[in-house]
Amino acid sequence: MKRLILLPLLLTGLSVFAQHTIAGKIEFERKINLHAQFEDLDANSWIAKMKDRLPKFTLAYFDLVFDTGRSIYKPGKAVEDNTMLKMFGSGPATDNTVLTDFHAGTVKANKKVFEETFFVQDSIREIDWKEKDEIRTIANFKCHKAVGIICDSVYVVAFYTEDIIASGGPEMFGGLPGMIMELAIPRLHTTWIATSVTSTPPKPTDFEMSEKGKKVTEKELYEGVYGSFKRWGDKMAARYIWWTVL
Repeated sequence: MKRLILLPLLLTGLSVFAQHTIAGKIEFERKINLHAQFEDLDANSWIAKMKDRLPKFTLAYFDLVFDTGRSIYKPGKAVEDNTMLKMFGSGPATDNTVLTDFHAGTVKANKKVFEETFFVQDSIREIDWKEKDEIRTIANFKCHKAVGIICDSVYVVAFYTEDIIASGGPEMFGGLPGMIMELAIPRLHTTWIATSVTSTPPKPTDFEMSEKGKKVTEKELYEGVYGSFKRWGDKMAARYIWWTVL
């Protein structure tokens, strides 16, 4: 009799465990509202006059490969931009690669700021996340809402799933009780959303990355970029800072 009772309990436990993804790959679609960004610029700015010649949104794709110990976020499939958009490049932070070691609490990142390449080495960024009640389904995963702040004043909205136990996300974001499946930074008019999840275990080579570039901490990168762009005005400098420290 005890065995008959124990069997369904074991099967239930296995069923719950099977629902959790412990390794695989997530594809993220990043969408930037270009027109909204131009509206933030000064009315007389020449770039604002180009708004009607550019698409409202620009898209880029990234892959996040993960297991229980680490994750790597890197450029994914290419998209075809129009001719005018190519004049402005593919958008900021499009070439970023970020390797996060959950066990060691460290992060390494390749970041290109205009023509200069940086190799960032630091501890995992700490964000004071606040849990909210909202729940939504993203890529067939139940996700919970949380909000946080970066750069002292930049509001960030995240939706994470506890069914992927790695505490990561796009760019250098993480620190929630599961994987971030959607991220929004309203002041950058930008969102990242998971479009698909595959559970194929990654290979060790999937976590390899280049260490070329000027070696800096996140703080040193922040200070260097801000100093370079301050001559353009505090407003423009702040915007480049937000993109740089993603």
